[in-house]
Amino acid sequence: MSDDRSLPLWAGRTSVVVGVVLVAFSLRQAVAALSPILGDVRADIPLSDLDIGWLGTLPPLLFAASGFVAPRIARGIGLDRGIVLAMVLMTVGQVLRALAPGLAALLVGSIVAFAGTGVGNVLLPSIVRRYFPDRVPLMTAIYACIVGVSTAVPAALAAPVADQAGWRVSLGIWSIASLSALVPWLLVLVRERRQRLSDTVVVDAPIPALVAGLWRSRVALSITLTFSTSTILTYASFAWLPEMLGDVAGSTPTEGGVLLAVTGLVSVPGALLAPLLVARLRNAGWLITAGVASFVLGYLGLLLAPAPLTVLWVLLIGLGSILFPVCLVLINDRTRTAAGTVAPSGFAQGIAYALGALGPLVVGLLHDVTQGWTLPLLFLLAIALLATFPAITLARPVFVEDELA
Repeated sequence: MSDDRSLPLWAGRTSVVVGVVLVAFSLRQAVAALSPILGDVRADIPLSDLDIGWLGTLPPLLFAASGFVAPRIARGIGLDRGIVLAMVLMTVGQVLRALAPGLAALLVGSIVAFAGTGVGNVLLPSIVRRYFPDRVPLMTAIYACIVGVSTAVPAALAAPVADQAGWRVSLGIWSIASLSALVPWLLVLVRERRQRLSDTVVVDAPIPALVAGLWRSRVALSITLTFSTSTILTYASFAWLPEMLGDVAGSTPTEGGVLLAVTGLVSVPGALLAPLLVARLRNAGWLITAGVASFVLGYLGLLLAPAPLTVLWVLLIGLGSILFPVCLVLINDRTRTAAGTVAPSGFAQGIAYALGALGPLVVGLLHDVTQGWTLPLLFLLAIALLATFPAITLARPVFVEDELA
């Protein structure tokens, strides 16, 4: 699949299209399904604010670790087997969480699920590069759009399902999605075995050298900073937005979950359009600036006038998440090879998610210290403004491999 000629989307790759869609639909469910039902979980498992902070911090921490481990997995067992491993981990982790008798088991299940999600995060852009070299913007738009849906659906349904069937069913039901995603990828592996193809040859050997040199690439560092901004703000929202809205705007837990879902749904148009716009405009700086402006206006609204226009501020925060699909497409758009895609993908996501772990923790700490949301919102505003710097660097279409040549 290295030929850049334009082929019909389904030509010889139906299983891969279905597999990419199902993996993308699974990637945010383990994260988004928990925060709207924390009150129900607390009724069975005593959780302090610090425990909740740790649960909110686990996703970016595990995603960060996966960012550095996933390229090794790709070299060791191949991209396709790596995706299969990711889906197995996600399924097992979500089942463990649903059956957890106490905090320790809840943490272990979350760690396993988030580790699988992190591996999937890193490998999916390379899967797109490998199987769809002729359709990279389109496939990136499709899966980034579906990732937004995978954020919205669990967030909206978690509380109602928990009310009807209990929080364990509400958490465990999402394992069905990751289990379903295994099917097309197992078909891909069977087909490759029949064709006697080696999955690992697609990922070029010099990945370690590329990773070591990425610290010298302004493009890689700029993508990483933008990704970091998006990750900090996103995971702070996952962990605290429903509770924040309850305190500052009087939202109920169900309303808070629905509004969290709104941030995911409103990101869908941006996820669909951003990759196509990056390819056409060749100046990602304008899209990054638009994302920063949306985040800033949304947080300012919650800070200054939360109750009257709560939905508007949440919509703006959701629109700010256009930074995420922009980063995804830039990882492919600013590299020339499959190896060049895997290396910056792991590098950017590893660092971004490590920094993203600070979001829920710092917001929780500032809230505990001040017993209010003014300082946490000012912190989120400052983080959003950081992305203005890479908007300048990424205005020109420069490739990572060219910078390191």
